Amino acid sequence: MNKVKLSDRLQLLLEQVPEGSRLADIGSDHALLPVAAVESGKAISAIAGEVNPGPYEAARKGVAEAGLGAKIAVRRGDGLEVLEPGEADCISIAGMGGSLIAAILERGRVLGKLEGVNTLALQPNVGEDILRRWLLNNGWVVTTEHILEEDGKTYEVLTALPEGQAFGLTNEQLYLERVLPGGVVLSPETLLQMGPWLLEKPNAVFFAKWQGEITKLEGILASLSRSELESAEEKRTVIRAQIKKISEVLECLPKDRL
Repeated sequence: MNKVKLSDRLQLLLEQVPEGSRLADIGSDHALLPVAAVESGKAISAIAGEVNPGPYEAARKGVAEAGLGAKIAVRRGDGLEVLEPGEADCISIAGMGGSLIAAILERGRVLGKLEGVNTLALQPNVGEDILRRWLLNNGWVVTTEHILEEDGKTYEVLTALPEGQAFGLTNEQLYLERVLPGGVVLSPETLLQMGPWLLEKPNAVFFAKWQGEITKLEGILASLSRSELESAEEKRTVIRAQIKKISEVLECLPKDRL
């Protein structure tokens, strides 16, 4: 049996799965992550959930080719609807926007699907702040954050545990206002936006992401400068403040690791 080869992004996600997990991978596509998790011994069993017929069939094929049909169940359904409460203790969701991941988790929470789950391994493509806010509002503590670049795209991986199981860490501590050496204040809002752990240990990918964000905002500002509407001036004021804040934060962060 050939071991499945993961991209750097999925390998990083796999590393967030605790040993001996019962994994549920939502939006599993070719079921690469569940197959790798079971093959490596990280997971004792797994569920690969897919809502679309093409990826669902691809997941079935991937599991069959790996010879893991007895340990990995491939199910078609929307989000966490493929799970029974208590059936998994680790949930991974990757390759979607943060708002969609948050919506999937919220629907699952309402349906009781998060019962017994003690680890969330999440990889939003965009909207990481929206996902962090959902986790905060629903009693999940982000315990690690990673950022990497692959094939010209930037990815963040967030791991979250229920408050009370997060090694003594609370959300109050995680999002407590702090001051950078240069005197710039990191408000809870900034920590949600940029990532509390990523701000602790920024790498080159982090700096590139936020420099790119500044460039985007400057482009929007240039477009708005052609409008004389009062609403445009209000938007310009907001965007200038965003650019100023991000620039100040980047200026004060340690760069010795770059």
